[in-house]
Amino acid sequence: MSVLSNTVKPFKPDYGYTFGGELVELPGDVRLHRIYPEGEDTDLSSRTVLNIGPSHPAMHGTIRMVVELDGETIVGVDVMPGYLHRGFEKECEAHTYHQAIPYTDRLNYCSPLINNFAWCGTVEKLFGAQVTERCDLIRTYMAELSRITDHLTAMGAGLMELGAITPFLYLVEVRDWMWEHICHVTGARLTQTYGRVGGLARDVTNEWLDRNLEIFDKYLIPKVRQVHTLVDHNRIFIDRMRGVGVVSQADLISYGVTGPILRASGVGLDVRKYAPYHAYDRVSFDVPIGKYGDNYDRYFVRMREIEESMKICRQLDPLLRETVGAPINLDDARMVLPPKKEVYSNIEALMNHFKLIMEGPRPPKGETYFSVEGANGELGFYLVSDGTGMPYKARCRPPSFLNMGAIHLMLLGSQMADIVPIFGQINMIGGECDR
Repeated sequence: MSVLSNTVKPFKPDYGYTFGGELVELPGDVRLHRIYPEGEDTDLSSRTVLNIGPSHPAMHGTIRMVVELDGETIVGVDVMPGYLHRGFEKECEAHTYHQAIPYTDRLNYCSPLINNFAWCGTVEKLFGAQVTERCDLIRTYMAELSRITDHLTAMGAGLMELGAITPFLYLVEVRDWMWEHICHVTGARLTQTYGRVGGLARDVTNEWLDRNLEIFDKYLIPKVRQVHTLVDHNRIFIDRMRGVGVVSQADLISYGVTGPILRASGVGLDVRKYAPYHAYDRVSFDVPIGKYGDNYDRYFVRMREIEESMKICRQLDPLLRETVGAPINLDDARMVLPPKKEVYSNIEALMNHFKLIMEGPRPPKGETYFSVEGANGELGFYLVSDGTGMPYKARCRPPSFLNMGAIHLMLLGSQMADIVPIFGQINMIGGECDR
């Protein structure tokens, strides 16, 4: 584990409130988690109930918070993430395993490749199939690029919401360089739909790998260093982040929180380490962890993970060059579409293509769960197969949805102005909160 060396014990203001309050029902289906002043009566006449979102810009249009204020202190809060509903799981159950892949792009749209590979890996596990070596290498490489772009987006937006416009522009600029580069392989910048059951849509070239290393050295590393220089020791940034949104390891674990938020509290849980998949058992990397579980630690964990993702990609680079020309798709007619050239010239390939498109791949009856380390935590899919081309049951474990379950612990006792940085460091993605 890599403990952040520049994390010092934060100053947490004591506003004179005690935790362990109660859950209060208010009109309009509002359920406030409420705390009370220490050593005082519970006269609530001076408190103000305020709605924030879903139309508030900081709430991204999908979250509503009802906060109870005593002056500027948050003493009650109800978080409602139910303002986006597209029926992701039911849509997957009404479409074939192949047709569901584009829906996964819309979960965490800042790192869609990780979603693609998690879904495909779950279906492959139903089949009991193991993809090719080159496919595993490319999936690992592309997943780390996707993790980098996600962290760049999250940290850039979080800094912008604190008034740091220049770091936001730096990080989003390099993110766009990377998205454009990924587009050369996937064909799209955002909703990339690159994964396939049993393989990938297309291969990468050595020239593409060369360009990616150039982006690392010419754009990503200098921009990340500039952001560290601008904000790490900035008095305003430190005051807004250090000691804000502190939550204990035990509370995070009890709420099922994973990813950078849990690791910022000192728990080095990472699916890539404890249950390696793809090619993660062939690379060496550290899992950055914090000490105090505040916003400052969450920022540093994500920034350090960008460095570790680059380290992984650099280790995979020679392995990818050694396997040029190796197959990226399984030779398995049960799940993999035949090459288009054969479809146009071979009747068996045409029939196979027709059956896979119209009916979908048909895994054996059974159920399985497969998880990966998403940018925000453990992303997993539980699938039940009844032997047809569509899943009988599809269930997603979205990290953002579970992480949002603990946000009231971070908000209670904080100040009204702390809502934006705390919510920003959660990095809530609306597509994952779709319920």
